[in-house]
Amino acid sequence: MDWSSHPGMAALQRLADSQTAGEQGPVAVAYSGGADSTALLLAAWRLWPQRVCALHVNHNLQPAAADFERHVRRVCADWGIPLRVRQVRPTPAARDSLEAVAREARYAALASLAREAGASTVWLAHHRQDQVETLLLALTRGAGLPGLAGMPRHMRRHGIGFLRPWLDVDGAALRAWLDAHGVSYVDDPSNQDQRHTRNRIRHRLLPVLQESFPAFAQTFARSARHAAQAQALLEEMAQADLQAIGQPPNIRRLQALSEPRQANVLRLWLRQAGARQASEAQLQQVLRQIAACRTRGHRIHLRVGQGYLWRQGEVLLYKPDEGAAGPNL
Repeated sequence: MDWSSHPGMAALQRLADSQTAGEQGPVAVAYSGGADSTALLLAAWRLWPQRVCALHVNHNLQPAAADFERHVRRVCADWGIPLRVRQVRPTPAARDSLEAVAREARYAALASLAREAGASTVWLAHHRQDQVETLLLALTRGAGLPGLAGMPRHMRRHGIGFLRPWLDVDGAALRAWLDAHGVSYVDDPSNQDQRHTRNRIRHRLLPVLQESFPAFAQTFARSARHAAQAQALLEEMAQADLQAIGQPPNIRRLQALSEPRQANVLRLWLRQAGARQASEAQLQQVLRQIAACRTRGHRIHLRVGQGYLWRQGEVLLYKPDEGAAGPNL
């Protein structure tokens, strides 16, 4: 097998070269059985054969899920790669999408499996085309910088790190390498279902972009990196402003900031306070109420995300309590 021609090997080799000698823990790879995760698992196994373990999450969301798990078990047995499997059954609440709940269940299961394996980080196989799809999906939703930044290379969830080493790697080249070497993988039939926006982007929009702008994947991914850098700066400013206005936020100190900085620091505070699914319209309403709050008796009581924001004396409070009637004022 020609490992030197593997499109993602150079990126992993750079990662290996950057590691210190003391970083000898397990290399945990999220392995669905699809082309991308297969390419990542085998490349990692080539570089760290004694340290790699595969993590597979079976969502039980489609009839093929059992076949995927059997394939994963067979491949890992053939290659001698340790495997850990977790069964999950996502059940969304009334306001949640099944896709979002399944994604969160997957991260939670991967984090749990990684801890069992003694790994501090899970490697994910998202590549350049996945990043472009994420960027375009964010644009369709009118996202701000966090959405336009796409998927982060590093993140932390459920006490475990997640790493995407291949965001600059061509996904089509990964699949071509597997095909050239006769490596088997599964194709998820749900990826062909164009009722999902991401799949419509993949099957209808990306081919047109490829024809009109052959370098679009590289340039779009570069734009996402620029957005990520800008968002990192805004996060730093928000942290500094939040320290200055206090927690809970002091209204008078908030008013001393420009409106863009108010919005920036409130996004951070609300996120930390657990304001899930807070909309831009709700944030704008909060900003209008802060601007109008010039008297002792001015009342603020707003639905924000899945909870309530209200004024108590000189500060703002937030309670993330879905379905609650809100505080008694």
